[in-house]
Amino acid sequence: MSNYRMAIQYDGTRYRGWQSLSDTDATIQGKLETVLSQMTGEEVAVIGSGRTDAGVHAIGQVANFHLQGTFDEHALLADLNRYLPEDIAVSSLELVDDRFHSRYQATRKTYRYRIHTGEIPEVFERKYVYDYRTPLDVGRMREAAGLLCGTHDFKSFCGNRRMKKSTVRTIYEIRVEELPGELQLYFTGDGFLQNMIRILTGTLIEIGDGRRAPQDVTRILAAKDREAAGYTAPACGLTLINVEY
Repeated sequence: MSNYRMAIQYDGTRYRGWQSLSDTDATIQGKLETVLSQMTGEEVAVIGSGRTDAGVHAIGQVANFHLQGTFDEHALLADLNRYLPEDIAVSSLELVDDRFHSRYQATRKTYRYRIHTGEIPEVFERKYVYDYRTPLDVGRMREAAGLLCGTHDFKSFCGNRRMKKSTVRTIYEIRVEELPGELQLYFTGDGFLQNMIRILTGTLIEIGDGRRAPQDVTRILAAKDREAAGYTAPACGLTLINVEY
């Protein structure tokens, strides 16, 4: 059996997330599995490094899949990009050791959240930025970001209120970059809970616009209660940038 690793980019706007669902074919995993199965004549299961939510994008998603037969990587890559919809592309594909697992062996992930702060709406970027025109104090946001870094129980920032597994995660860095008319928030960690980055972003926005104090994040972490944190920022601004192994 052959194990293939691929890097994938996608515009998540019209999809219900990464994970295959029984009631729709509008998922990234589902599209990849359907095309691969039709191409190879085998039933193919694609394993992603993680599940992106509905409407979330990716530049550097990583996945792997197994095939009974051995296929030429270049031919597989070309055929995948020929038959996949235009909002999904495979950036690279290679034959790897059979033990490689895209989810279990991932050590760090980086996401970017884009906030448009200019007065004029971004017509051509509207699917990829959160249009937020209230002034944001970047200094306050950076102070709060520093308090969020490290190993914590992020239960307050988990969208799954019935989560039974551990909600402890490590955030290595939250970087806030200022660009003309835009803020970009970069989150790097060992893994993220459902909606976690979007809730972190909503909370940082509430700190930036004065609704909360930077020191509030310490209390929010201690509460271990979703109600204590800020709102969930829209999916459109979020992109998975990179997965490290």
